[in-house]
Amino acid sequence: MVGGTSRSYGIGVRLAARVGITEANLSQLKQGCVKGVRFQTLEAICAVLDCQPGDLLEYRPDGTLPTR
Repeated sequence: MVGGTSRSYGIGVRLAARVGITEANLSQLKQGCVKGVRFQTLEAICAVLDCQPGDLLEYRPDGTLPTR
């Protein structure tokens, strides 16, 4: 997901509204600051973005977060 510019902020606001989650929760998902995500939420995000869960998720066996 995109983050950082005012344009992407508008995208995030619209995505959160269409998915039915708060902008704060969407931000936490984007930053990897959650311990879990409900399948219902993941399904809604995938439906809105027309993608598969594997397009959004990455398994890291050591549990580290990606570097920016």
